[in-house]
Amino acid sequence: MANKNDQHCAAPSGRNAFFTTTEPAPGVFFVQGPASNWIIVRDESGFILIDSGYPGDSALVLDSMRRLGLEPADAKAMLLTHGHIDHTGSAALFSRTFGTPILCSAEELAHVQGLEKHQVSFGQALRKAWRPKVAAWMVHAISAGAFKAEPATAAQAWTAEQLKALPGRPEAIVVAGHTAGNVALVLPDADAIATGDCLITGHPISSHTGPQFLDPMFDTCPGAVPGSLDALAGVSASVILPGHGPALATSLSGAISAARG
Repeated sequence: MANKNDQHCAAPSGRNAFFTTTEPAPGVFFVQGPASNWIIVRDESGFILIDSGYPGDSALVLDSMRRLGLEPADAKAMLLTHGHIDHTGSAALFSRTFGTPILCSAEELAHVQGLEKHQVSFGQALRKAWRPKVAAWMVHAISAGAFKAEPATAAQAWTAEQLKALPGRPEAIVVAGHTAGNVALVLPDADAIATGDCLITGHPISSHTGPQFLDPMFDTCPGAVPGSLDALAGVSASVILPGHGPALATSLSGAISAARG
């Protein structure tokens, strides 16, 4: 199983930005960006992208694909775990430039299209800015284009049949709480799961690495996420691909138990 590590690319804005690509499961390339992650899933039928970083990460997203010998214009689709700007950052670009289908859950569609907004406010974050990690994260988010995000107005809601026909045969499970339509995407052929932000392994404002939840200030329904993971009961996966933090080779049930403490 190949590993591609420490691939660096400076963003055109001059930010000190980089990404690291690994292959934690065959055909599944996990890209850990400056503050959020994206995933490239490839098989004999082509490839898809899951999530896409901040708006300022677009050059990194494109470069991460090309370093794998892939042309961004050939992506079958971009799947979004939810509509926050650190996951949808390149969606409008891919839609406009390459005609890439942008797909999300029906519950999240208005959020992704920009018709609704469920995002931590500047005021909410500012109240916690006395914490050095929060202040540093705010600076990064602003420099990464948080205030210049372009909604993916052409996004569409996926169907189970549509997902199954894509590379990796992803299966979507709504895990509400972080946002109303936040999903986890199961990749059955890889025994892996992309958990988006319902289960992470690290974050710029977190003090540790390992299975955990985001600070509740990021959630639409603070405190609801741990219980909402009951939606994943019975799902088998041995590779966790979070929206923030490193990929983790462990059972999904074990990771959920560890996060819940």
